[in-house]
Amino acid sequence: MTIFDTVPLDQLRRRTSEKWRHYPPDVLPLFVAEMDVPQPEPVVRAVVDAMRLGDTGYPAGTAYAEAMATFAADRWDWTVDVAATRLVPDVMLGAVELLRLVTDPGDAVVISPPVYPPFAAFVDHAARRVVTAPLAPDGRLDLEALDRAFGEATASGGRAAYLLCHPHNPTGTLHTADELRAVGELASMHGVRVVADEIHAPLVLGPGSRFVPTTTQIPDAIALHSASKAFNLAGLRAAVAVPGPDAVADLARLPAVVADGVTHLGALAQRTAYREGAAWLDEVLDGLRQNQLLLADLLAEQVPAAVWSPPEATYFAWIDLRALEAVRSGEDPARLALHRARLALNPGPTFGAEGTGFVRLNLAASTATLTDAVGRLASALEHVATVS
Repeated sequence: MTIFDTVPLDQLRRRTSEKWRHYPPDVLPLFVAEMDVPQPEPVVRAVVDAMRLGDTGYPAGTAYAEAMATFAADRWDWTVDVAATRLVPDVMLGAVELLRLVTDPGDAVVISPPVYPPFAAFVDHAARRVVTAPLAPDGRLDLEALDRAFGEATASGGRAAYLLCHPHNPTGTLHTADELRAVGELASMHGVRVVADEIHAPLVLGPGSRFVPTTTQIPDAIALHSASKAFNLAGLRAAVAVPGPDAVADLARLPAVVADGVTHLGALAQRTAYREGAAWLDEVLDGLRQNQLLLADLLAEQVPAAVWSPPEATYFAWIDLRALEAVRSGEDPARLALHRARLALNPGPTFGAEGTGFVRLNLAASTATLTDAVGRLASALEHVATVS
């Protein structure tokens, strides 16, 4: 039993969020980044108490940033200058505002696919153009590709930025201090600014693995942090932007109106999670490690052609199904899983063309759900093999 086995599936299906309402009830959803767990009790209590008190006004003060700073010091030995931080509505809206700070309309923003789909969408929404520097075949940052992309991004003389995902979604890759320093050196050489989405930072699973904050290795970077993913609070959004020592003045220019989008209950919930949710988070991490082992065993038994090994971070499994005959013939495995087995996974191509033949599966689910999911996936792929 893990924390993921404490909420029955029929109770989960009473939830009304996208994960449980996007598809009909016969579909098993393992796509949206929501965890199948009860929220931390201190967070539930804080939100309920606020509602009973009528404390639903506007956020004030630096309590959220202070809580994040204490969490960062405890977990990563990272000293955050609270006075230099700024609140933003959530990580992606914060990323857009930071890109507007360090680039101009029409400038280039580099991303490294396969990567979280909103990266490209939000860059386009911000009236910037996307330049890609795909990950290397091993799923790590490709410094040669970044060098070329940074050169392309600045070739016209405009400003440019690199939107970094750390830890990386969907691969679960945890960038090392050496890699981050190398990115910083390339960025400095080309005049590119780094904005880092570090929302999955608390979800480090590998034995001996440690999250290294981007701003400790790239002084003029700005990072975005939020408790929403690690503590299952996506519907109570808030985030904090943290500048490196050479980016403090830049972040100070962030328009004050940006913080108007931060909700009081979101900041309150996440502040409480950072302050009082450590034991709950450790239980989640233990459960995710067990689920990684379970998934590896299930895939080996039922989908032996699948290529996957547990990553160092996040609660995703980025599964390579390109060796399957149906996939080699052009079938999308996520489409097959949905239509033939009523299993909802994230299609690899939505993360970029480099994701063709892959699926992303959400590991933050019960033993029974994961077992059912792999059985459905095997059935869908087996059915295709039989038909062909």
